Amino acid sequence: MKYSILIAFLVSFGSIVCGFLLDVAYAQKLIGFGVLGLVVFVFPLFSYYRWKDKDIKDYMLTKENLDKMRENQKN
Repeated sequence: MKYSILIAFLVSFGSIVCGFLLDVAYAQKLIGFGVLGLVVFVFPLFSYYRWKDKDIKDYMLTKENLDKMRENQKN
């Protein structure tokens, strides 16, 4: 999964760079497809990969978590 995300990132980023550097008629399309690849494929896959084993309740501001934060600040 990690390598497929890296490959998709490199392809998308390479498309953006080629769109800026090459003087061809479809340069704007290269930039657009590169940005689309980042937004539609790379970012969601990366987010899923990084959050798949985490519990969302650990990151929410609930009463229990606020109490834990206050306890940690006192120490």
